[in-house]
Order: sequence, then structure tokens, then C-alpha cells
Amino acid sequence: MLLIDEIGYLSYSNRHADLLFEVVSRRYEEKSTLVTTNRPFSEWGEVFPNAACVVSLVDRLVHNAEIIQIEGESYRLKEAKERSEQRRKQRAANKNKSRAKTGNDSDPRRS
Repeated sequence: MLLIDEIGYLSYSNRHADLLFEVVSRRYEEKSTLVTTNRPFSEWGEVFPNAACVVSLVDRLVHNAEIIQIEGESYRLKEAKERSEQRRKQRAANKNKSRAKTGNDSDPRRS
């Protein structure tokens, strides 16, 4: 099994497209290849601009393939939001502790 992760996050040169095409062609109908991408195949011309082999590359990848589309929020984004919320709550708790120690329970924005 060969895993090619995150095709589509960057643009690649013709040489990169040719090399990927060579790898996929050698494995075609012989060995398993798993590809992850954030772009639909219809946009791979933007990932590999000016590469003549894009149509053939996609053709070999999807022939006899099982395509699984995963939709939803990125787990990285979800974790970042959770960390941000935890930090916000921690700052608020620290601020309340500081006010309690100084005996100043009033909101400083009101003065």
C-alpha cells in the first residue's frame, strides 16, 4: 500500500506531475495506492498546471477505485477552536482570581 497524502494543498510543476504519473502507472492494477486530497479531480489541472498527464493520471487513479468523500470540519480546526476556548476560559478564571485577591470585584470598564 502506498499512501500519497494531501495532494492539492500546493501547486506542482510538470516534473512533479510526470513523476507522480510514473509512480501511479507502475502501480496501476498491480498494487494499492491511497491518495488524499482537498480538491476534486476536476480541479487537478490547477494543482498540476500545464501538465499534459493530468487527465491520464486521474484516469488511472479512479479506474477500479473506491472514492470516499469525507465532509465535515477539519479535526485540526476543531482542536484549535477547543484550545482557544480553553485559553479564553483560563484567562477569565485567572482574571476573576486576581480580582478576588485584590478585593476589587467591580468591572474596571465601568470606572
